[in-house]
Amino acid sequence: MNNGLLEAAKAKYQAEILECVATLEIYFTNAVAIGEHPDLLAEVDKYLEKLESASGKLGALGEHFSGSKHKPKKELINERT
Repeated sequence: MNNGLLEAAKAKYQAEILECVATLEIYFTNAVAIGEHPDLLAEVDKYLEKLESASGKLGALGEHFSGSKHKPKKELINERT
């Protein structure tokens, strides 16, 4: 696997996490300023889903593609076969 591709994937999910956290912080601390979203609870739920997804994907990359060679861990492959 290309190391650059792995790093790009990590950066993508980290950026998504930062976006979701920043948006949720605004919603939680200054929801009155967000006039274009009449259903703030639905917006919060949407960003929590995106946050959970990006966090899970980033965690999966770390769990399955750790180490200097960036190859899946053998014990995980063996468990699935």
